[in-house]
Amino acid sequence: MRTIDAVRRSGIGIGPQRTIHDAAVVMERSGVGSLAVIDGTRLVGIVTDRDLVRRALAVGVPPDGRIDGVMSSPVLTIPFDAELRDAFPLFRTHGVRRLAVVQDGQFAGMITIDDLLIDLAADLADLARPVSAEVIFGDHVSSGAVSETQNLRGGT
Repeated sequence: MRTIDAVRRSGIGIGPQRTIHDAAVVMERSGVGSLAVIDGTRLVGIVTDRDLVRRALAVGVPPDGRIDGVMSSPVLTIPFDAELRDAFPLFRTHGVRRLAVVQDGQFAGMITIDDLLIDLAADLADLARPVSAEVIFGDHVSSGAVSETQNLRGGT
């Protein structure tokens, strides 16, 4: 699976001159926990809800302070066509929860550990379904087939 295929929603960007308050409002309205900071067409940073708390509110930066003063930079990126498994060591090595996905040098979206966990949970549920059915319903024989248990018991 390619990285871009695992992105759950469009990435949201904000200009570096915008305020901390603006960023919080955009995050709230968009239902996201991070924004790409984009200057023109260049990805220059990332700001997360945690950045807003730790680098702004907790240290007394006023809500009208610029977002580029609290953003993280440089941004850890992954190409849109990279294999999804290539993201795992980046998350592990750098201790981040989000990676900016880029295509031809442009911001294309954000992939998060949350996205990967949701996909993993769905995959595990799919794998567990036949096992659960067998445990719950026991020996499930399709019509016309004879189970090993019936053969051993001498049944038909």
